[in-house]
Amino acid sequence: MTNSTFDLSGKSILVTGGNSGIGLGMAEAVAEAGADVCIWSRNEEKNTLAVEKLQKHGHKAFSLVCDVSDPKQVEECFSKTIRLLGKVDACFANAGNAWLGTPFHEMTLEEWHAIFGVNIDGVFFTLKSTLAHMVEQGNGGSIVITSSLSAKYGMPTGEHYAATKAGVIAIVRAIAVEYARYGIRANAILPGWVETNMTAPLFDNETFVGKTMPRIPQRRWGTPRDFGPIATYFASDASAYHTGDAVVIDGGYSCF
Repeated sequence: MTNSTFDLSGKSILVTGGNSGIGLGMAEAVAEAGADVCIWSRNEEKNTLAVEKLQKHGHKAFSLVCDVSDPKQVEECFSKTIRLLGKVDACFANAGNAWLGTPFHEMTLEEWHAIFGVNIDGVFFTLKSTLAHMVEQGNGGSIVITSSLSAKYGMPTGEHYAATKAGVIAIVRAIAVEYARYGIRANAILPGWVETNMTAPLFDNETFVGKTMPRIPQRRWGTPRDFGPIATYFASDASAYHTGDAVVIDGGYSCF
């Protein structure tokens, strides 16, 4: 890196949901900036392919199979992560689940819990272990949670998803206040419409595309790479005084 402020050499970073989409975009950026990285996700094959990409940047890269909705798995994987990396300086709680299409009055308890189990419980389990480690090591750290524009705008048939994404913003703000004394900062990122495996079915829908694209001033979908720079910033010392925020990255969608 030409700017040493954003040099992540010597830093160790955990990215959940890091084998594809926004998570992999973040992981690749911080690896390129010099960090050692461990990604968690449920698909071992995709994890392996992602690690091969990360290792090309010349730093340590590991993956662990982890279902973040399972507290035992999270606890075990976090311990393994510390053994692999030695420490965690920044944690990107990016793993998420989406289950859209069911009218709210027909939504089942299974559907409701499937979203909350990953998007809220998974964040709780992940950050509980991470914060305990950061407090113990005494060097501060950075917590980043991936939220969504659905936290701010109505999402029909996605009330459960939207509730979780609004909830993590509240979690970020509380952590920012509670853990500032330990030098730990916390922020959220709110993506707009981004091309990922999760959104692929929407982008194949001509009606959706016809209504949505004209509302994006940049006239394109976001890509995972668009989230690399903000990840590097939040993992670096450049963001040392930036905490409790919810940063929107949406190509201008929410202001048009």
